[in-house]
Amino acid sequence: MLDRYEATLSGLARKSRLRSLSTRSGLDFASNDYLGLAHSKRMAEAVAAALAAGTPVGATGSRLLRGNDPEHEELEAKSARFFGAERALFFGGGYVANFAVLTTLPQKGDLVVLDELIHASAHEGARAGRAEVTEATHNDTNAVDDAIRSWRTRGGVGRPWIIGESLYSMDGDRAPLGELIAVADRHDAFLFVDEAHATGVYGPDGCGLAHDLEGRDNVVVLHTCGKALGASGALVTAPAVLCDYLVNRCRPFIYATAPSPLMAVAAATALDIVAQEPERRERLAWLVALAAKRAEDLGLPASGSQILPVIVGDNARAMALAEALQLRGFDVRGIRPPTVPEGTARLRISLTLNVGADDVSALFDALAEEWERTQ
Repeated sequence: MLDRYEATLSGLARKSRLRSLSTRSGLDFASNDYLGLAHSKRMAEAVAAALAAGTPVGATGSRLLRGNDPEHEELEAKSARFFGAERALFFGGGYVANFAVLTTLPQKGDLVVLDELIHASAHEGARAGRAEVTEATHNDTNAVDDAIRSWRTRGGVGRPWIIGESLYSMDGDRAPLGELIAVADRHDAFLFVDEAHATGVYGPDGCGLAHDLEGRDNVVVLHTCGKALGASGALVTAPAVLCDYLVNRCRPFIYATAPSPLMAVAAATALDIVAQEPERRERLAWLVALAAKRAEDLGLPASGSQILPVIVGDNARAMALAEALQLRGFDVRGIRPPTVPEGTARLRISLTLNVGADDVSALFDALAEEWERTQ
């Protein structure tokens, strides 16, 4: 009965692609806790105060039943103001939020154009939705434009949806948002921007890289709360009519138990910290610059962001390098296909305020030694 599953796992092992779980240990060069807020005393105190005041641990129901707590509505109102949007909706996580938006807002007869390197959740949501789906070459606005023109030539009469991340999770590079919104405007299309790795880190007060697009009628933005904001959940910011449509038609919103109201408190406090403590972003930027210099000294390209990929190529060698660094006290993880394209297995070095300059330098010293040893 279990033979087919065992065969699949054996095949993954032969390709050095078998995954397993491991607990966190060593210096943090793997998490998305970019601003070091996951252990924030201020956030912990806010959650403790909410508990003491009677806020429940769990929502106990969907938002449309008894699970709509004041903390949810307060976070959504604060988020809309913070990001400059008309309205915001709070979801349980970035994956479900991407899936929710892309299975609900694009309609039958529409076209969804996905950047080929966008999060898996966007791919899954688009494929499960009602619109036609196509992929465009990474960060190639001409490819997006061509896809829409080709679709129109073939008789497409609905609305195009352009989907991309503002800062890509595995390469650390930025999307050409100015060019993408120009394409969207030219084709009367929507632009959906996943700000997962930019929220809290970039833009005025940490509002993200799409901050100057928020509030437009044809722009929907996703801000995750489980990365730089140090909590969990996700916020979708959009025109009010689209948020109302999600409340009425989005099955992952309607039928899911609402996120914990305590996480709403934590995320709201994180937004205050991000706005009031710009020195966190400044310290992170300094670490990014230091890591870029050390990478260049080793002949490695720098991404210019807090996500620094070290492309190894071979799956087994990438995992061997990651294990060697972990044994030396650096929590660096290897990333293999299908998360990244075939032949691009890598180390994903994530820079956070959970480490300091000396730690960054020590990591690159160790990387230089282990790189040479595993040649």
